[in-house]
Parts: sequence; structure tokens; C-alpha cells
Amino acid sequence: MVQEHVTYMKMALALAKQGQGLTGPNPMVGAVIVKDGQVVGQGYHRKAGEDHAEIVAIKQAGEQARGSMIYVTLEPCCHVGKTGPCTEAVVKAGIRKVVVGMKDPNTQVNGRGVRELKRLGVEIEEGVCERDCSDLNEYFTFWIKREMPFVILKTASTLDGKIATFKGESRWITSDESRQKVNELRQEVDAICIGIGTVLSDNPVLTIHSKYRPNPLRIVLDSKLRISPRAKILKVSDDAKTMVVTTRKSTQKKRKALERKGVEVVVVPDKQGRVSLVSLLKILGKRGVMSVLVEGGAEVNASFVKEKLAHKVYNFIAPRILGDDALGAYSDLGFGALDQSIRLKSAKVEAIGRDFLIQGYF
Repeated sequence: MVQEHVTYMKMALALAKQGQGLTGPNPMVGAVIVKDGQVVGQGYHRKAGEDHAEIVAIKQAGEQARGSMIYVTLEPCCHVGKTGPCTEAVVKAGIRKVVVGMKDPNTQVNGRGVRELKRLGVEIEEGVCERDCSDLNEYFTFWIKREMPFVILKTASTLDGKIATFKGESRWITSDESRQKVNELRQEVDAICIGIGTVLSDNPVLTIHSKYRPNPLRIVLDSKLRISPRAKILKVSDDAKTMVVTTRKSTQKKRKALERKGVEVVVVPDKQGRVSLVSLLKILGKRGVMSVLVEGGAEVNASFVKEKLAHKVYNFIAPRILGDDALGAYSDLGFGALDQSIRLKSAKVEAIGRDFLIQGYF
């Protein structure tokens, strides 16, 4: 692979990442236009409904786009959505070559954009930094293929896997640096999900600390609506929405009381007395929610794992020990043999402050 292609694609990837947490339900995309060895235009997709990365870069390049090359992290679209087709804009700008990071997994595109450009005489090179481009949009790719959000479990535990003392105290097991990393993770996702147990024990707010990104949708799993009307998470604003997911086991009176506070109440079927997670994820997928960060307790974590609905885990581990009587990160999973246990794929470990972060895929 030509090194200059890698250099410019890495530049496009860095641009694309600036749209993290902002583009849903669209993918993050970055574009760089190069002519005679000089960058003459660059851009990224900032928000759904606004110009795609290629259009931003073409507008910046102006007449210099004619005879140039464009590096784009995702195959240019060829269909009309909220904006016009990027393939048409590329040809109209006189760009001679398009270097593509990865094909668009959206069935409306998925190779059609590349074929259209080739048909119109534009030179194409594909697969430059393809793995990096794929990793960048793993939430979008999963959602567009499965019509359900990508689910990430986040836990903060001790060395012996405990998330709270036997009295329920959990603030703060991990360091300030780990909590800052969690805030960054929250900025990357469309929704944060917790169980009613976490609400009752911790009374969290679950908002992010950012001037530039909107708050994710806050989701509470509460099959019987045990939530207190004074819970902090029920404070709804234009920038902080809350959804409480319940079942028919809750009363209509309680549902109406929450709705009067501006809270969205969603009733789903129950599964063994608890909220049906599959039903919830299907509803979220139809709404364009591409990613959910689960910050639940032991039962919520175990439920997502048992039903094979979790895809990635971030486990923050503090150098502390609490012992057998403390609360574990996962309730009963029913494994009777070691070969039944879950082994993470592509696991990575990094030091964060005095803690360690283990991340990997189920």
C-alpha cells in the first residue's frame, strides 16, 4: 500500500472522529482532497441532515478540486436522502480519483457508489486503512445490518470483581481518571441504560460533561415502576431525555405520573418478570439508536450476557479487594465448567490513573 495513501487516510479518519456522538443515525465520515501533493480541501460529517464529508471538502477546495484525488473513509453514497448523492458531487467537481477506506454496509449503497464512480470514469482504489475505518463505525455497521443497537457493558470493580460493599457503597471504587474515561465513553453513544437497582442505590444523573455533544438518551429498566418520583434521572430537559421501560406489571397510575414529568414510558413484554431486553433493543433500533452503554448492576449485566445481547465490555479495575460478602459485577450465569466461561476476543489492557481498563468483545 502506498504510504502517502495511508497518511492521507489517517488524516481523514482523524477528521471523521470529530463527529463522534453527533452523526447518528449516520456514520462518521472524513474526507481529504489532495492535489499535486497538497491538501486543498478537508471535512467531516458533522450531523445527520448536514453536508456529507465529501461535500464539505469539495466546497473548501473549490476549483482546486478539478484533477485532484479525494480520500474518504467510507464509500461515497449514490442515493438521495436528506442530502444529494456524493458520487454526483465528486464527478461534477472534476475529481479524478477516489481512495476509499471501506464499503458502506448500508444496502442502499454497499458497492453501488464505487460502481457508479467507475462507470463515470473516476479511478477508484479501495481498502486503504480498511480495519481502522471499520473500527471507527462499528456501532453504525452493527445497527445497519441487525436493526438493533450495539451494546457495550461498562463495569467498575475491584481486583476480586466486586462493584460495591456488602452495604451497597460503591462511590468511588475507581479513580478520577477512570471516571473521566467513562464520561468520554458516554459521549460516544446514543443511549445509557441502567436498572432500577442502580437508581435506588446510587440515584445517578447520567448526564455528560460536554459543551459540544448532546446528552445520550437515559434508559431505566423498571418492570414494576419502583422508581421514586424524586429520582435525579427523572429531571428532563431539552438536552437530557429519559425513557423508563416497564411491563404490564406496573400500574397505569404510575405510568401517567411519570409522563406528566416529561418522561417517556415504554411498555414491553416481560421475560421471567423482567423487562424483555430484546423487545427494548428492537424498539431502539427502529428509532435510530445505534449504540447503548449499559451501566447496570449485577442482574442487568448478567441478563445482557445470558441473552447474548452484549457485544463489547469495558471493565475498569481498581487495586482494591472487598471480599466474598461484597456485591459482584455479574449475578448467576450458571457456568458449571471453565470451558463454558466467556472469553473476550481482541482483549486489550491499559493503565488509567491507578486503575486498569480491560476491554474486549464477547
